[in-house]
This record gives sequence, structure tokens and C-alpha cells, in this order.
Amino acid sequence: MKTITVLGNNSGRNAGDNAILGNLLDDFALERSDITFQIPTLNTGFIQSHFGHHPIRPMGMMPWNFALKNLGWPMFRAMTNTEMVLVTDNILFDRKFNNPFVNNLKSIAWFSSFCKKKGIPIIMYNSSIGPIDHEVGKQALQKVLDCCPLVITRDAQTKELIENLNLRHPEIVVHADCALNTQPPSESRLQEIISKEDLFKGPNGTVGLNVNAYIDDWSQTGSLGREDFCKIIAGAADILIDELDVDVLFTVTQIMDMKITQECVQYIRRQDRVRVVGNNNYTYQELTGLLGKVDVHAGLRTHTLIFCAAVTTPMISINAYPKSAGFLKTVGMEDWSIDLNAMSPEKLAGIMKRAREDRENLSLGLKSIVEQEKKKSRNSVSLVSGILDSL
Repeated sequence: MKTITVLGNNSGRNAGDNAILGNLLDDFALERSDITFQIPTLNTGFIQSHFGHHPIRPMGMMPWNFALKNLGWPMFRAMTNTEMVLVTDNILFDRKFNNPFVNNLKSIAWFSSFCKKKGIPIIMYNSSIGPIDHEVGKQALQKVLDCCPLVITRDAQTKELIENLNLRHPEIVVHADCALNTQPPSESRLQEIISKEDLFKGPNGTVGLNVNAYIDDWSQTGSLGREDFCKIIAGAADILIDELDVDVLFTVTQIMDMKITQECVQYIRRQDRVRVVGNNNYTYQELTGLLGKVDVHAGLRTHTLIFCAAVTTPMISINAYPKSAGFLKTVGMEDWSIDLNAMSPEKLAGIMKRAREDRENLSLGLKSIVEQEKKKSRNSVSLVSGILDSL
């Protein structure tokens, strides 16, 4: 058996991160049965219970494992006792560079020096990079790239970032996010959830919303506070309910977002027309299946947009950071976004109403593009296999 270490945000708390890991393992299983995947994680039990049908080895990163999250013995062992390292998701950025509880780049750059000495290749796997705003981040990223025989990104923006920073780099291939290949569960399972949560009862359909707990970090200082943001989301929901007579479904894909979601709901007048589902109770496949049944969805979390694309539900990005806008551009939906700091109830409701009116055409357009993007994501396995077999 060969060994590959997979680095990402694999704590089990984020449905998007779970989808990246789950689909990566599923995609490799279509081509290989000779690989054991080492997965550094804060929650070994979650990884084992949800992905244990694959050949995996969860590696704990808790203090009793001699680790401060990604800084410590488990990460060192994972990166140096393997034949290859795959870096997934968007974990290489220089925000809070010296804080190992937030930043992965510093630790990965440090341990990459040992990988280089041992001839262990590091490959960016359907990932994003950035932001890189400081010289220390640029230098750290260069250390990682010096170990890379190949960079596979999920967006053109990452390629542009590397080139604009004038970093030495290998071939850069632009593919797609692993989560695009998420398969919804059976219709019978979806109907169980729909019945349990009392969803999709209204005759005029349901629209979807998603919010994010990082609102205070992303909005420009003084321009949009948490309460104001919640009132804008609630106001948009009220407009949609009043004018279209639709229901509203909030989808939570990160456990920490449930609190701000409930804060938004409390400002909505017709709370009887609102439902909330989240990854505290449902898998990423189940949430994707439910998003396949809404007319249109607007969200902050990028992976709610990706889940919508997987099932060709028209989506609107509430733009707070570059990767959401980059994803929408990739799937031909770049015009369907609204900037966080320019948002009002009327503007958000307005763009959602327009997308809902044109949802059939938008869905058809998504289908042709997304099928190609799904193939790109899976094709990354072959590129990695070629390098693995040449070692």
C-alpha cells in the first residue's frame, strides 16, 4: 500500500470541508485501491465514522497528541512519514500568520523543508491559495511551492496570485473543487428529512439563504454591523415571503454559523414560513439534496454555492471574499452576485427574484458547465497517480 497525507480543515464541523475530503476519497477509489490516506484532524472519531469505508488513518492533532492544532508532532509525522502530501481547500494564507489555531501556512512551510530533504512531493489538490498580503507569507508560500511538482487549483485566481507574486512554481493546472461531485442521497432519504423538518409545504416553492458567523471580520469597519446584517437578511426574507408567497430555507454548513442564522430568523415577521437545516444533523450529501429542491439560493459560504451548482440550482453569491466570486465566474454565474457592503433588503430580494424568474435557463446553463467542471475535478486523480507511480 502507498501512503498519501491529505491536509485540509478536517474537523468535521464544516460540511464544505467534509465534502472536499469525502469526494477526494471517492474519486481516488474509482481508480486506486492501493493507497492509505493519512488525515490530520481535530476529530478522529468523526473522520473514522464518516469516511472509514475508505482506507484511512486519522491522526489526532489535540494537545494530548503533542500538538497545538497544526503545529506539533502529528503534522510533522503526517508530512514526513508518507509518500506524498496533498494540500486541499483554502488553507494557505497569511492571515494571523503566527497563530497555529488559525493559520496553516507557517506550519506547512516549516515542515515542507523536511519533505524536500526526504524527496516527498507536495501537491496542491483542487485547492485555492490566498490571500497573501505580507512578505512573510510570500516567503512561506515559496517554501511550499519549492516542494511541488504540480499545482492543481480550483480557480484561475490562484494561478494569477502565484504569478503576480513572481514566485517560482511548477506547472499550474486549473481544475475544480472536489465538492462539485457531491451526490445527493436517495429520494426516499430526502423525503424522510423533508417530512421530519416540515419542508417545502408551500404551493409556490422555497427560496434558500445562508449566512456566516464571520460577518464582523469581513464587513468594512463601521459599515455593516452584525445586527444590521441580520436585519438586512430578514428584510429580504420578508419581501420574498410577502411578494412571492414562498417559504424560506436557511441552510447551515458550518456549526458555528447556527447562532447568527437564528439571529437572522428572529427578525423575520413570518417565522412560520421559515425553516433551518444544518450540518449538526445532516451530512453534506443530504444538505446538497435539499438545496436541489429550492428555486434559488443566496449565500455567504462558498460551499453552499458549490452544493447548488452540483444539483444545478441557480445561486447568488453574497460576496465577502474572493473565492465565492471566483467560483461563480467559473460556472458562468459571475453576474449573479451582490457585494456584502452594498447590500440592502431590496437589493438582495431583487436579485433573488430575478434569478427565480429565470431559473430554468440558469439551471440549463449551469448543467453544461458544471458537468465539465466535475470531470476536471476527477481528472486530478490521474495527474496525482502519475506522479505517485513515478516515485
